[in-house]
Amino acid sequence: MPDPLIVAKDLHIYYNYGKSNEFYALKGVNIEIYPQEYIVFFGPSGCGKSTMLYCLLGVLPPTFGELLINGENPYKFSKKKMVEFQQKTIGIVYQAFNLIPSLNILDNVALPQIFMGFPPAKRRKRAMELLERFGIVEHWKKLPTMLSGGQQQRVAICRALVNNPDILLADEPVGNLDEVSAKKVMGTLDEINEKEGKTVILVSHDPRYLAFAHRVYFMRDGRVEREFVNPEKNQIKPIERGMSLVSEIEKLSKIYPYASPEDLKVKSAVNYLTQSLSFEQLENLEKIVRLAIEGKIDENIFVQLVTKPFAEGGVEISQAKAQEMAEKLKEILVQARDVKRFRRIIEQEEADLSETKKYARRLRMALLDQYQGEITPQQLKRLEEAIEDRIAGYIGKNDFFKKLDLAIEKGGVGFSRKSAKNLTNYFEKLISQGV
Repeated sequence: MPDPLIVAKDLHIYYNYGKSNEFYALKGVNIEIYPQEYIVFFGPSGCGKSTMLYCLLGVLPPTFGELLINGENPYKFSKKKMVEFQQKTIGIVYQAFNLIPSLNILDNVALPQIFMGFPPAKRRKRAMELLERFGIVEHWKKLPTMLSGGQQQRVAICRALVNNPDILLADEPVGNLDEVSAKKVMGTLDEINEKEGKTVILVSHDPRYLAFAHRVYFMRDGRVEREFVNPEKNQIKPIERGMSLVSEIEKLSKIYPYASPEDLKVKSAVNYLTQSLSFEQLENLEKIVRLAIEGKIDENIFVQLVTKPFAEGGVEISQAKAQEMAEKLKEILVQARDVKRFRRIIEQEEADLSETKKYARRLRMALLDQYQGEITPQQLKRLEEAIEDRIAGYIGKNDFFKKLDLAIEKGGVGFSRKSAKNLTNYFEKLISQGV
């Protein structure tokens, strides 16, 4: 029987402990995570998932209780040993990517190895190997802003793996991605777990991703309320007989088909009580929530329906709980309307964007595909301005070349003379062909 890689014993975490704004974030958490497991901490926003993750990372010490990783308490490490622990034992992937915009993709991935003292050749070799493995090596010279969200997140995963850690933490890693990109990133994390044997610990409020896990810790109000085992995975942790519930993940995935934006709203509302209701109750709740979202019932009727007996199509909960749910649903619907209004504004701004600017952006991307060096955000802005001036007829070919060749501090783009000449000739070819 393998020994646990991570053990939390009666873990409590307070923010601002002893002060008037004290907040109780984790409440007596007890968990065991074994080597090579894929674990998901799942629950609604504010339940303590990310607090748990950052405690594992070594940046958020427990107020009470004990955390052991590889049999040691990292919060008893010296500063030097803690740095080594965070460099070698644990990697982390964030929702917001956190790539350095002024560095190209290769340098972003290689950056952690600088602090390990590796020579440049070794850093580049390791970074290129990871970029090639995850299908983004052709972008190694580009800046992060030139990549899609899914590509940027794969770069972030490469960076987290560059020092070959035993544990990979992922904090809502697909929260900012479209569905196609999210699937690719989740597939990448699954591959890291299955093929490399890394221990992957994912934080998510999205039940679609539970099927990747060996085990799921369901969290609410700072506590681990339940632990469930995925029967589709060969378990690493010794499991007590009868603990594996075949229908758990299958039913949860079925409840949230995500076929439309309305389904996402249903998920947001139903997720609020995921840990406290049976699946049969959740199925009834989903139907009632959908009626509310479609505007077919008001708040009072919603409360009446969810308090009805289960046999009559209700959820069979107390009046107080039903009222609390109704208020939460109202809040979610208001947020949804705000998001919808924001999207309309963005869409209008895109529609109002002049054809010249749209054309300039296409040309900029075409030019940058030909450029072999690094480029800063300031250079990107100057380049776009030069392109707009050229296609509007304000400047000619020679003036365009001079802008590209002129130093940044003098108002130019700051390319080398050779690059400025080559890009100018290529640009003239593009506009002559009406690209």
